[in-house]
Amino acid sequence: MLRLLAVLACLLAGAVAAAEATDALDRIVAVVNDDVITLAQLRERVQAARRQIVLEKIAPPADDVLQKQILERLILERLQLQLAEKSGLQLSDADVERAIEGIAGRNKMTVAALRERMKKEGIDPALHRAQVRTQILIEQLVDREVRSRVSVTDSEIDGFLAGLSDVTEYRLSHIFLSLPESATPATIEAARKRADELVAKLRAGGNFQQLAVAHSQAPDALQGGHIGWKKPGQLPDLFVVALKTLSPGGVSDVLRSPNGFHVLKLHESRGGPSLQPVRQTRARHILLRTSEILSADEARQRLLALRGRIEHGEDFAVLARAHSEDPGSATRGGDLGWMAPGQLVPEFQRAMDALKPGELSAPVQSSYGLHLIQVMERREQGTNAERLRNAARTQLHMRKADERYRQWVRQLRDEAYVETHLDTP
Repeated sequence: MLRLLAVLACLLAGAVAAAEATDALDRIVAVVNDDVITLAQLRERVQAARRQIVLEKIAPPADDVLQKQILERLILERLQLQLAEKSGLQLSDADVERAIEGIAGRNKMTVAALRERMKKEGIDPALHRAQVRTQILIEQLVDREVRSRVSVTDSEIDGFLAGLSDVTEYRLSHIFLSLPESATPATIEAARKRADELVAKLRAGGNFQQLAVAHSQAPDALQGGHIGWKKPGQLPDLFVVALKTLSPGGVSDVLRSPNGFHVLKLHESRGGPSLQPVRQTRARHILLRTSEILSADEARQRLLALRGRIEHGEDFAVLARAHSEDPGSATRGGDLGWMAPGQLVPEFQRAMDALKPGELSAPVQSSYGLHLIQVMERREQGTNAERLRNAARTQLHMRKADERYRQWVRQLRDEAYVETHLDTP
């Protein structure tokens, strides 16, 4: 009997310890409006970040530094997902499956092989699927809230073309220290001091990638701050002016923008003419916007029905005028005119590029809703001047969208109710 009681006592002690461990793992580390982030969720993402950092061949920072970095990313992610939900953005399981198929295809493997590889690398396929869904929803939200609201004027293009230099592209890395919209002088001074310290470390031989992972608040931080090749028109004027003074391997002084402080490293630059022929596409579409009344699946079925009617001889333009919810093109029978690469949201662009003239797409999901697309004709873009202007328009749109995104995210963060409890035992 005493032996049985001793066994039961040991089992009870083990159960209590396990429960305490579970409670510790599931404790709340952040409150984001009416949502929470738990320690378990944070640790999952930290592990994924560590795997990515190792793949980039960068020495990871200390655990507490990486946790703080990833927690802030999770907070911004939650805020964007909350806004996506309020905005009525929806994503079906089929949309997520197509995205995963695309990931597998780009890695030249089947979906089954991709999942097997993830398991071998310790990645939970269910967690990966959830992250893919999150990334698509956020991308659609940013398309709708930021990119679609950016416009480029002819005078901006004229000014940009007048200031072109021999350098056509820079390969660079970036560290960004964000400032809240209502930053106090003390907050600004503290951030400036941190940026100055980073520049001093870098010029004393510090590793840019490691410092970017540990300190940068830019989306590319976990890639060591590397943002690849960028054309001057894709970068803020502040960056372009600084890059012109740098030699390969050089680090800029601290740069101040309305959103915070920046430090750049130039890896290399290249120049010369880049006027390769550009293929333009003339396409038309029928758009159905999803909402609480019309789900994505219902919109997809309606578009499939319209597709069948067109295939049986009905006029695309007539159906577009009657059904499309794109006010800009519906009155023209869905005609979008001649479009160059980069002028359309990525999902639409990819689907359109895969079509032959006269061919109809399956329903295509984008941040605007669901589209039925038909390519009417294609041509090589005309004069060099026209090509230059379109290239400039695309670059300037990307630059302005990036700047607008940083302002939008900062405003989203500043207006939210956020509490962090990472250091709470």
